[in-house]
Amino acid sequence: MVEQSTHGDEKLAQNEAAVLYGVGDLRIEEKPVPKPGEREVLVEIRSVGICGSDVHYYQHGRIGDFVVKAPMVLGHESSGVVVALGRSAQKHHIGERVALEPGVPCGSCRECRNGRYNLCRDVAFFATPPIDGALARYVVVHEDFAFELPDDVSDDSGALIEPLSVGIWACAKGQVGVGSRVAVAGAGPIGAVVTLVARAAGAAEVVVSDPVAVRRERIRTLGATGVVDPAVSNLAEAAADCDVFFDCSGHAAAVKDGIKAVRPAGTAVLIGMCPESDVPMPLAHIQNREVWVTGTFRYAHTYPKAIALVASKVIDLDSLVDARFPLSASEDALLAAGRDPSILKPLVAVSKA
Repeated sequence: MVEQSTHGDEKLAQNEAAVLYGVGDLRIEEKPVPKPGEREVLVEIRSVGICGSDVHYYQHGRIGDFVVKAPMVLGHESSGVVVALGRSAQKHHIGERVALEPGVPCGSCRECRNGRYNLCRDVAFFATPPIDGALARYVVVHEDFAFELPDDVSDDSGALIEPLSVGIWACAKGQVGVGSRVAVAGAGPIGAVVTLVARAAGAAEVVVSDPVAVRRERIRTLGATGVVDPAVSNLAEAAADCDVFFDCSGHAAAVKDGIKAVRPAGTAVLIGMCPESDVPMPLAHIQNREVWVTGTFRYAHTYPKAIALVASKVIDLDSLVDARFPLSASEDALLAAGRDPSILKPLVAVSKA
């Protein structure tokens, strides 16, 4: 049997969701309340962060090979409260607040068995066609991918554990540590979490490049020790001989300049998704300096670390939030940062405590 919450069947029967039908066609509609499977939990969503991928699906209907061919619920950065348990679910209790890791892997492929489940080819990831996301009143998730939130971690911070995990994974791949000199291209949400994690890891310098003045000033408040306007200078000059370069921009020119900034035997970590599948690389610099160049794809095993960083007040995710919208205004949330570049992170408040 499914263990139901004390909220009552009437409340559980109402499941509004933000459903994308096509380019620019987002509708708020009622969907059936999902039933938790054997080891799943039913979660009433409290907060959902708007990611650049949500905006891209809304504006273009696709990201690379992932195409919205059927109506799909958006949103993958989420937190909420457990309201029902599947028959064999034992890790959580009704009323427990949780952050949801949005990708559930197969668990049996080579990558999963080696602990790199972020590279699982059969992962079911929220808001990646054809999987529905978290911009809904209720979602189900495997109990292993719901993580308890301490009382002093807000619902908004719980939702932003997901992008923070991107920063943690990237900084681990770049081996950022005490005294590291770091360069970052892009002062958007991912550039912000990379900056926060790098400083928390002990980086002595974090120089960030971004063409938008208001974002350059914002990133200073989050720990950047220097900022660069790429129209005036570039990272190859401003952060020469840095230990690690992170591209969070997805711009080919920024990738090239950033790699040129890396010291001998340093590392370049590519996070941003370039519109082009192939981009020119400064091969002479990479070869002559033996620069390590690596990509990142999401994250693995990061949620406990991310929650600990926020719970211990080492990282303040609430400081990233500029605007909150009700579920009925999800379209405004998707357009918010494009309309106002001073908005770093909009969130949707799906339900209240």
